[in-house]
Amino acid sequence: MVVAHPTATATTTPTATVTATVVMTTATMDLRDWLFLCYGLIAFLTEVIDSTTCPSVCRCDNGFIYCNDRGLTSIPADIPDDATTLYLQNNQINNAGIPQDLKTKVNVQVIYLYENDLDEFPINLPRSLRELHLQDNNVRTIARDSLARIPLLEKLHLDDNSVSTVSIEEDAFADSKQLKLLFLSRNHLSSIPSGLPHTLEELRLDDNRISTIPLHAFKGLNSLRRLVLDGNLLANQRIADDTFSRLQNLTELSLVRNSLAAPPLNLPSAHLQKLYLQDNAISHIPYNTLAKMRELERLDLSNNNLTTLPRGLFDDLGNLAQLLLRNNPWFCGCNLMWLRDWVKARAAVVNVRGLMCQGPEKVRGMAIKDITSEMDECFETGPQGGVANAAAKTTASNHASATTPQGSLFTLKAKRPGLRLPDSNIDYPMATGDGAKTLAIHVKALTADSIRITWKATLPASSFRLSWLRLGHSPAVGSITETLVQGDKTEYLLTALEPKSTYIICMVTMETSNAYVADETPVCAKAETADSYGPTTTLNQEQNAGPMASLPLAGIIGGAVALVFLFLVLGAICWYVHQAGELLTRERAYNRGSRKKDDYMESGTKKDNSILEIRGPGLQMLPINPYRAKEEYVVHTIFPSNGSSLCKATHTIGYGTTRGYRDGGIPDIDYSYT
Repeated sequence: MVVAHPTATATTTPTATVTATVVMTTATMDLRDWLFLCYGLIAFLTEVIDSTTCPSVCRCDNGFIYCNDRGLTSIPADIPDDATTLYLQNNQINNAGIPQDLKTKVNVQVIYLYENDLDEFPINLPRSLRELHLQDNNVRTIARDSLARIPLLEKLHLDDNSVSTVSIEEDAFADSKQLKLLFLSRNHLSSIPSGLPHTLEELRLDDNRISTIPLHAFKGLNSLRRLVLDGNLLANQRIADDTFSRLQNLTELSLVRNSLAAPPLNLPSAHLQKLYLQDNAISHIPYNTLAKMRELERLDLSNNNLTTLPRGLFDDLGNLAQLLLRNNPWFCGCNLMWLRDWVKARAAVVNVRGLMCQGPEKVRGMAIKDITSEMDECFETGPQGGVANAAAKTTASNHASATTPQGSLFTLKAKRPGLRLPDSNIDYPMATGDGAKTLAIHVKALTADSIRITWKATLPASSFRLSWLRLGHSPAVGSITETLVQGDKTEYLLTALEPKSTYIICMVTMETSNAYVADETPVCAKAETADSYGPTTTLNQEQNAGPMASLPLAGIIGGAVALVFLFLVLGAICWYVHQAGELLTRERAYNRGSRKKDDYMESGTKKDNSILEIRGPGLQMLPINPYRAKEEYVVHTIFPSNGSSLCKATHTIGYGTTRGYRDGGIPDIDYSYT
């Protein structure tokens, strides 16, 4: 007999319960873990998919997004998050086409937006941006707020836009603490922008309208290494002393295509490696211009007006490797004998190009290094005297007297009180002998706002400096305006002047082709504009004195009224003749229509080629089409007598044939009508 133990069941039930609870708890924890892992995996995949999505109009390649040359008007909104470089050039994107979510792309470092339709500096740019290309747009202003949004920017390209000096906000670059490269070529700048960042290493301002460089233009730019000022309006008088000497770390300076008569004074010498001065009007170089430039490697003086160089100019150029001297009127006399010897001695280390003699005649077209016997004649009287010594002294004196007073524009006001005013409208003839003036000018007031200036120079010059000043109650009142005039010009017209005002006009020869000008004192004249008598005009006084100018106003008005009355009379006569012609035509038509039957018998035998008439009692028919019929015929109505019948009629054609006509006017040989 089996006895059941109830306690056994009681003891096993809690154990099973605990076991089930543990199993359920474990299953719940596993499910949560799996859900968390799945959620994380989905989020990761979503992020990967989003980061690798490429706009349909673009091509993406490992962070480089190519959307250029697509004709886009806006930047695609689905730019991948891992994008680092955006190529958006050559499109039609405007400022409204830059989406706000672009600034959330924190990995973007380079954006190419050149050749688009931007007219303002874009603002929705990523803060991580380090290089921005905006050339070939129409950007007009540079605001501080725009640059403050991209504080990490290192390179900014703004070439070929419409930026002017006044459109650059004050302290616009104050927040650009890392900007190293700034390109502002081919804009509308008239001066060096102020407040440039101290971190700047390369600055390009070529092909602008910069004419003046004050002393503090480059203040604080101690890190600047490359400066390009090509294609501006720079002259020696408008460059302050020590302007470039403050740039001690400068390695490259380019002043191509300006109006320099000599290299600027006090050039930086410590680290300068490349100096470009071609395409100016340089006619002389002081002997100490290149002093202490021991790092200079390349020097270009091509396309100037140099005839000689002072002895010892290249003594400190120990590292010079290339010297370009093309297209200069070199005069290979005794004063260049030292240069021939220097070229031969440094032929192995210095590449000299373009040193071709243009005079004297016997050595024209020869390279200076190939001249031997002609220059050896300079030693006939000894190396320390005679011709050679005289040439050296002459060259030195010429250079000493011909140095253009750099920065004279900034000291001109101090010289005004001592300026003697010339008489008005007087010719200043050129003197003869030593110290003679090489320039004579004549001024003449044409109208109330214009003065014509003519001049004559005894020596050919490459340019003239023309300045004029409006005088007030004292000679020191007013502001001086200057301009450079090409050497081949002989007259100049000043316009937009004040009426009934006195102007002092001065001109000075900048440089000549054969020698250096010892006397650079300006030749001045005085002129007074006429009183304002009406609207500003540019007619000469000779034209104003013509026959029409002498007619009184009342005579002009009377002549105009008489001319109008004559036109009215002629119009009335024409109208009367026209009306009379119409009445005469109607009368003739009435007389012709009222002809009697007796007249018809006489006229009926004549062919009328333009009218088809069917005569009857008071009946007349005129054709709608006035053109002649292709086949002419006359139809007469015949009233037969009683008892007679109509006979078949035929249509007679001029060709002698008999044909019938259908209703449509088409001839048919088998059809006739009665």
